[in-house]
Amino acid sequence: MKAGPSAPRLAWWLATGFGSGHLKPAPGTWGSLAGLAAWLLLVAGCRAFGGAWTPWLLLTAPVAIILLAVWAAARVVQETGQKDPSFIVADEWAGIWIALTPLLFTATVQPQPLSLWAARLVAPFLLFRLFDIWKPGAVDVAQRLPGGWGVVMDDVLAGLLAALLVWPLDRWLGAQSLANPQLWVW
Repeated sequence: MKAGPSAPRLAWWLATGFGSGHLKPAPGTWGSLAGLAAWLLLVAGCRAFGGAWTPWLLLTAPVAIILLAVWAAARVVQETGQKDPSFIVADEWAGIWIALTPLLFTATVQPQPLSLWAARLVAPFLLFRLFDIWKPGAVDVAQRLPGGWGVVMDDVLAGLLAALLVWPLDRWLGAQSLANPQLWVW
C-alpha cells in the first residue's frame, strides 16, 4: 500500500481527459481529439443557449482549462512520481483549445460546405500536434517548469504557436465561401 496523500478522483478524471489519455496508441493524439470534441460541444452549447456572455465564456474557457489542467496534472504527478506521464492529456485539451480560439473570430456570412469546415478544424489540430511533438524553442524549455506547470505549459505554448498560424489560415479559409458562391450550401 502506498503511503501519503492521493490525488482526488476528480484530478484523475481531469488529468486523463475523462479517460481519453488511456487510449492507445498515441494517447496525446487521442487526448487532443477528445479536447477538440469537447470544444465543439462547448461552442455548440453556447450557440444553442448563448447570450451576451457567450463570447466571454468562449474566450475565458482556455484559461480555465489551463488552470484546471495544472491543478490536476500536479496532483497526479505528485501521486505517481512520474514527471509527465503519457496518460495525462489535460495539457493537450488546454493546447488544442488555444489553437482553436482563432476560429471564433472568423465570421462567415453564409453556410459553408462540410469539407471547408473540416479543413478549418483539421488545420489547428495538425498544427498543434506538430508543435506539441516537435517542441521548438520555448515549447521545449517550458517542460522544465516544476509540477503541473511543466506538464501543461509546453502544450499551451504549442497551442499559441498553432494559433498564430491558424489565425491567417482560418481567415483565408473562412473567406473562401465569400469568394466562391458556387460553394454556398442552401
